Amino acid sequence: MQATTNHLETIGPVKAVVLDWAGTAVDYGCMGPAAVFVDVFQRFGIRVTVAEARQFMGLEKKAHVRSLCGLPTVVGQWRETYGHEPSEADVEALYRETEPMMVAAIARHADPIPGLLPFVDAMRQRRIRIGSCTGYTAPMVKVLVPTAESRGYRPDAVVCASDVPAGRPEPWMCYLNAMQLRTYPLAAMVKIGDTLSDIEEGRNAGMWTIGLTQSGNMLGLPEAQVRALDPDDLNQRLVAIGWRFQAAGAHYVARGIWECAPLIDAISRRMEMGEHPDGTQARRR
Repeated sequence: MQATTNHLETIGPVKAVVLDWAGTAVDYGCMGPAAVFVDVFQRFGIRVTVAEARQFMGLEKKAHVRSLCGLPTVVGQWRETYGHEPSEADVEALYRETEPMMVAAIARHADPIPGLLPFVDAMRQRRIRIGSCTGYTAPMVKVLVPTAESRGYRPDAVVCASDVPAGRPEPWMCYLNAMQLRTYPLAAMVKIGDTLSDIEEGRNAGMWTIGLTQSGNMLGLPEAQVRALDPDDLNQRLVAIGWRFQAAGAHYVARGIWECAPLIDAISRRMEMGEHPDGTQARRR
């Protein structure tokens, strides 16, 4: 007997998008979180570079601290300073410092990225719902959401890492977004983010994915510094970032949210032709 897929006939057009927060919707360059991790480890006498801190961006914040504690450079410094490798108790101690500092940083880095509000308007015109998810925890989101709303941005659903059993790259935040938005199947949804873990999360949830190369963590520069770069240098950096997103499974890459509305339309067209994000074709009646 020939095996058959269990897909719906066609699932288009796009029904919902799920946006990451820092580096995707707000905080151009994802500047707030990176600085916090550097400062927290410095309080413990441990040097962590911004580049090292950015490696794990997108993860739930305690998982981020734990991942930094596993870096050979951090392990070596910790052993020299404290006589042992970082333990789970050390992770907890670091995180206790991280959370209040992150809350303060979020309040200073909640400006919408240029192009966000026009993108939201474009989605509203298409009757596409807007969800959101983040590696931030509930106390952080409690500050972020009203601050962003005061500046014009309020998604239809807000899910954070502490709302689910595990954060990225596991798919649970995307699933909870679908529930809150009352949207299905997930193959009719698009995840947009600026980290590799965003793409992995979206793919694990069975969604279409778009990786952002310029506005977020992968480039890691504020808007003014991006504009000051030599255009050829910038383009080379963005191409290299794009390759990394594609290797992680991104269906599309864009410089920032300002380029995403046409990509949503392109995804809708592919869906209406019967294509699913896993590359299979829908059954025909």
